[in-house]
Amino acid sequence: MNRCPITYQPCGEDLYSREGLKKLSASLNELLPLNYTAAELRSEAMIRASKMSIQGVQPKLSALLNIKEHRFDMVDMGGRFILKPPHHLFPELPQNEDLTMRLASTIGIDVPLHGLIYAKDNSLTYFIKRFDRKGQKDKIHTEDFAQLAGLSRNTKYNYTMEKLVRIIDEYCTFPAIEKARLFKLVLFNFLVGNEDMHLKNYSIIFQHGKVELSPAYDLLNSTIVLKGDIEEIALSLKGKKRNLNRAMLIDYFGKERCGLTEKIITKTLYAINDALPSWFSLIDISFLSDGMKEKYQLLVKGRAKILALC
Repeated sequence: MNRCPITYQPCGEDLYSREGLKKLSASLNELLPLNYTAAELRSEAMIRASKMSIQGVQPKLSALLNIKEHRFDMVDMGGRFILKPPHHLFPELPQNEDLTMRLASTIGIDVPLHGLIYAKDNSLTYFIKRFDRKGQKDKIHTEDFAQLAGLSRNTKYNYTMEKLVRIIDEYCTFPAIEKARLFKLVLFNFLVGNEDMHLKNYSIIFQHGKVELSPAYDLLNSTIVLKGDIEEIALSLKGKKRNLNRAMLIDYFGKERCGLTEKIITKTLYAINDALPSWFSLIDISFLSDGMKEKYQLLVKGRAKILALC
């Protein structure tokens, strides 16, 4: 029996569940495989890279959902989805990112519509719906924290978590609310081994008459992908990027730097602790290989111990 790569639900002999297709569009009853292999998708991403506004280490493609033809169409401009095919060096990134985003949603972190779709060689490509687009043509104003800090793609790691909080204080309409969201996101990234949350992976969005943190994106367990001695956080906290502990993350960052109350911190920790069993279940049924599943679970268990969550 197949499992839907959009919902993780069993879907019999079909590639996608009905609910998974309806998440993409209420009018969609079928989704054809991408008309490319994984290697062809990477080549296509390289060819189109100079024409796209989205960049980064992972190959990316801009796409529109063609409901009439039951497929995703690659476009240079006006895309409503971002597609990330498998990387030629780092294994299982699409499966990893989709799972990590799914785990984030279980603790109330706002994430866009996302999932996995099949290519013609049966490989899986990650998709995410753009949260900075509305309707057919409209754009929603967003700015990443590198822009706000006056830094570039080349200097996106030259910052600190303490300064990140100051950006929220300066730009967000309700800073206290956004700092609580940031605190939860920082704890989550530590737990899942996402040590690549640089300035361009945080954004603010201008909508509904206020400025707030955008939905989360680019959440990935990079620790189980990268080899060698790596850092635990992209932007230094209390002058450190590794050997983080509960006191630094909760007492120093949460209470002292974000100014959160004991009530808010306790509520956040309870939400994460309550969700942990479901994390292990989701990892078990994810599209990662058995070896990657084991690595993911061991890392979460180890980090949870550091935060005294288990």
